[in-house]
Amino acid sequence: MNNYLTNIHNCYIVELTKIHNPAGNITIVQNDKHQPFTIKRIYYLYDVPGGSERGAHAHKTLHQLIVAASGSFDVIIDDGQNKKIVHLNRPNFGFLIHPTVWNQIVNFSSGAICMVLASDKYDELDYIRDYDEFLQWKSLK
Repeated sequence: MNNYLTNIHNCYIVELTKIHNPAGNITIVQNDKHQPFTIKRIYYLYDVPGGSERGAHAHKTLHQLIVAASGSFDVIIDDGQNKKIVHLNRPNFGFLIHPTVWNQIVNFSSGAICMVLASDKYDELDYIRDYDEFLQWKSLK
């Protein structure tokens, strides 16, 4: 993993292709066009109770593109030295998060749907779920 990708300054908003149609808009995400990885898994979070938080982990190798498919929420990212909050509320914009960046999703609006496009299949060994362990792991990189 290139060290330059492992900080919050290299996580960014991606504008997805939006096709306007009077019958309803269409947003398209294509492999290797909108994100620098091939999508191998898609999952989404919904019916998140008010005040709840999701995420609170980092990945060792997984890249993610997070999209507010409906409603809104905030994504907090942390590289061990810097933190940043990104508000997502439009389905034609995604937020790219690279590996070894801690992320937490908070402030879900009522009816929010958080869609995540991931660079690999689920692997529990790729997760760092303890913040102190994350800081220690980052110091070894």
